[in-house]
Amino acid sequence: MKPVVFTDLDGTLLHPEDYSFDAALPAVEYIKRHNIPLVFCSSKTRREIEVIRRRLSNNHPFVSENGGGVFIPEGYFPFPTGDRRMDGYSVVVLGKPYGEVRRAFVDIRNKTGLRLVGFGDMGVDEVSEVTGLSTEEAELAKMRDFEEPFIFQGDEEGLKILVEEIQKRGLSFTKGRLFHILGPHDKGRAIRLLKGFYRELYGEIVSIGAGDGLNDEPMLREVDYPVLVRKGDGGYESLDVPGLLKADGVGPEGWRSAIMDILKKEALCKKGLSP
Repeated sequence: MKPVVFTDLDGTLLHPEDYSFDAALPAVEYIKRHNIPLVFCSSKTRREIEVIRRRLSNNHPFVSENGGGVFIPEGYFPFPTGDRRMDGYSVVVLGKPYGEVRRAFVDIRNKTGLRLVGFGDMGVDEVSEVTGLSTEEAELAKMRDFEEPFIFQGDEEGLKILVEEIQKRGLSFTKGRLFHILGPHDKGRAIRLLKGFYRELYGEIVSIGAGDGLNDEPMLREVDYPVLVRKGDGGYESLDVPGLLKADGVGPEGWRSAIMDILKKEALCKKGLSP
């Protein structure tokens, strides 16, 4: 069986405070040596993910904005995939256009009076301050295609009203580092699509997924080995995922340890040995 690794970025492969991935590099290099697909599945925008792909010499497909878009390098699969071509990618669009989502966000704010501040309301410096990104990275984070990250300041009753208004408009809601309003897509739907492509390419596959937050739950439900890494405070997000493995380490440290353990176990099983 061919292993395929799907991973969140912020707080998982990337450290939750400084966005470094150094602690994960031994596992990343092992994955490269063994020609294992490493697929980024993030709330980040396409432009943000492209920077990380270049830094890690990653040429595999990736999923942007919590499953809004699946970007497959042209020619990666020897069969048709996406429904459009864009900048060297075959693209499957699962999300709604950002402009439509943004208009719904503003309408909800105007109708309810809730204190909501989205990326579309912020300048680059404000996004940088909120996220801890550099100004260059914050500029890329504002280049949205499918969803609006936002800050919500209110109580549980306000949150209930917010979610009801989002659902009335046929949209959905999730939370990573920030709140997000998005179309009827999620990471799990994108992973199901890619698993189908990889099965067509390789036959039988074994899927591994790693994340740290609530928005990762749909992805973790779709893989054979779901991995949850520790958050920056040392705790774990409360997720209801069958067979969930809790990595003993924050961000990339936990990622490296758990991914290596699983891949070595699979390698031994392939040889007919006990792990």
